[in-house]
Amino acid sequence: MFIESLPTVAPRSVSPGRRAWQRFKRNRLGFYSLILFCVIVVLSLCAEVVSNDKPLIVHYEGQTYFPLLKDYPETVFGGDFETTTDYLDPYITEQLHKGSNWALFPLNRYGEATINYFAQAPNPAPPSAANWLGTDDRGRDLLAQLLYGFRVSVLFALALTFVGVLLGVVTGAIQGFFGGKTDLAFQRFIEIWGSMPELYLLIIFSAVLAPSISLLLVLLSLFGWMGLSDYVRAEFLRNRQLDYVKAARALGVPNGQIIWRHILPNSLTPVVTFLPFRMSAAILALTSLDFLGLGVPPGTPSLGELLSQGKNSIDAWWISLGTFAVLVMTLLLLTFMGDALRDALDPRKAQVTDAKGGV
Repeated sequence: MFIESLPTVAPRSVSPGRRAWQRFKRNRLGFYSLILFCVIVVLSLCAEVVSNDKPLIVHYEGQTYFPLLKDYPETVFGGDFETTTDYLDPYITEQLHKGSNWALFPLNRYGEATINYFAQAPNPAPPSAANWLGTDDRGRDLLAQLLYGFRVSVLFALALTFVGVLLGVVTGAIQGFFGGKTDLAFQRFIEIWGSMPELYLLIIFSAVLAPSISLLLVLLSLFGWMGLSDYVRAEFLRNRQLDYVKAARALGVPNGQIIWRHILPNSLTPVVTFLPFRMSAAILALTSLDFLGLGVPPGTPSLGELLSQGKNSIDAWWISLGTFAVLVMTLLLLTFMGDALRDALDPRKAQVTDAKGGV
């Protein structure tokens, strides 16, 4: 009696990207830091819905209004003037809740530039039921300032990281692939360019031109690509000597195709690994420049400006404490994410982690 053996099914291979993601998920601290950071970023992107001095929806005398999308004069809600409605005015608040009228307000009833004229304490006011984290020296709600300032910092860091990575990858790829005189010329240029005083240039340009986020992004991008360029250059110098690149050259494959399809995908490990750390550096750079008065234009929510206010108002401990907590939390989350990403892409640690996890 013979028992027919069933054909063995070969285990389905896992792609390198999927293995790296599984290794990243096994690092609980880095994985949960990524989730928490994404949640905070989404909340900041929806800051107008979370923290605003305008109601989301108003139902007044049978009509429905959307003040978040359109400004209405206060005469619409029983006021006397044609000016834009101040929804924090006690009279307007009473009108919106009289009879069958109702209004749906955000969780925090203050925007980025809202001044609480009806505060019970002089500014800067300590935390209270009206202002959960207190107010700054201008009477603006600190929670709204931190939420909007965090959004400005993160979006600026993303833009600066994107531009720096793009320039660093392009210059590093050109140096590492062609080598020789091209590499030598780029290296001499980087040495000269890197010796220029970046802070002095920022001071000069801020004195000559009007401060703006775009100007700050351009100036910092001029110097933020050089560190990453060295890592990409080293990866290209190593990978261009491998057999598959020599075979592609022997087959007559164009240089652009060799760079884009063969060498670049295998040289992006340092780029991906350093992304969280570059974002941390960008946030610190913007905060430091704002603290010195060389950053974003006046009136823009800024973590650096809040730190400057905390320095000038030592008694208002809630300003320094709240801003410091947001900065520390942001940098810690990015650092944990960077460490987990570095371990997930490290080939030496990958073998040990894959053996433990059974990947």
